[in-house]
Amino acid sequence: MASATVRNVPLLDDDTIPFGEEDEMRDPSRAGEKYTHPYVTFFHLFFRGAAIVIYMFCGWFSDSFITSFVFVVLFLSADFWTVKNISGRLLVGLRWWNYVDDDGVSHWVFESKNSESYQSRINKHEQRIFWLGLILCPVFWGLFFLMALFGLKFKWLLLVMIAIALNAANLYGYIKCNYGAGKDLNSAATDFVKTQLFKNAMDIMTKPSTAQPPTNVRPTGIV
Repeated sequence: MASATVRNVPLLDDDTIPFGEEDEMRDPSRAGEKYTHPYVTFFHLFFRGAAIVIYMFCGWFSDSFITSFVFVVLFLSADFWTVKNISGRLLVGLRWWNYVDDDGVSHWVFESKNSESYQSRINKHEQRIFWLGLILCPVFWGLFFLMALFGLKFKWLLLVMIAIALNAANLYGYIKCNYGAGKDLNSAATDFVKTQLFKNAMDIMTKPSTAQPPTNVRPTGIV
């Protein structure tokens, strides 16, 4: 039996840095920089990007399916752990996890720090990179799935399905964190599209005109 909830429950009794207090550990010398967590941002993209690159070009370096399979799964596993436990927490203030209570009931917890003071401290560049990496990589694996399926490459299909499962788990978890466990994904997607359309419309309406008035107009002599 499992349940989903959005609340602040300690991940571990000896959690070193409580969720939401990560900024207190931030290096003050990085204040004002474009990226406040450069290493976290790098590894957020590195592991998942490396898994895709190895999958695409492993045939150039080795004919062994086992070798390619092991390396891709290793990078996928490293990516899953990094995104779930580090980059989501530091870059966007989100965390999802699971615990089993004393009665043996499994609970899925989706946490989000939505306070204005916390959200104002989130680096917008890192936030954008986080969501782009989280969304685009499953799209690539979806294309690889179709290629392996129609190419009848069933052994590669297994590997792609593992990649989709790990990527989709983090994507689903963070969407639930961001939009709340009580809202379904269709509603979340609809709200996201509406927000983007409204934002684009406002940008167009408030953007100043760049057209310059005509200069050096000569009289034509026509009455």
